Amino acid sequence: MNQSMNQTMSHRTTPWHLWVVGVLALFWNAMGAMDYYMTQTRNPEYMANFTEQQLAFFYGFPAWADACWAIAVWGGVLGAVMLLLRKGSAVPIFLVSLLCMVIVTFQNYVLSNGMEIIGDVFSLGFTLLIFLVALALYLYAKRCREQGILH
Repeated sequence: MNQSMNQTMSHRTTPWHLWVVGVLALFWNAMGAMDYYMTQTRNPEYMANFTEQQLAFFYGFPAWADACWAIAVWGGVLGAVMLLLRKGSAVPIFLVSLLCMVIVTFQNYVLSNGMEIIGDVFSLGFTLLIFLVALALYLYAKRCREQGILH
């Protein structure tokens, strides 16, 4: 009977919400990856939207903050892919991505003068939105793993 139960679990259909969340998560995180890439490559057209002071701030990140930003962004993309593949590894990947995002945010707004440079209401609200989405994706993946949807 246990073998029959395992077969049932492995042949379980993927719930519709996983596809919706997974695809939206991939698009959301791809936007973050594009922002990271454009900033790191100093794309002139993309970076033209920022003031000289903001550019100096972005380009002045310490190496450890850049590394955390990269892990946060690319971890989000990888987590979304793992979610779509129904892999339980999505859970720790989303968690590491979330933690790195918190570290970068702390660096940007507490350890540096980011509040002065980019601390307008829109930027702060968008930073909060990024945090909430990252937290929601981690909790969603964790719940899916607990329910046997991810393996």
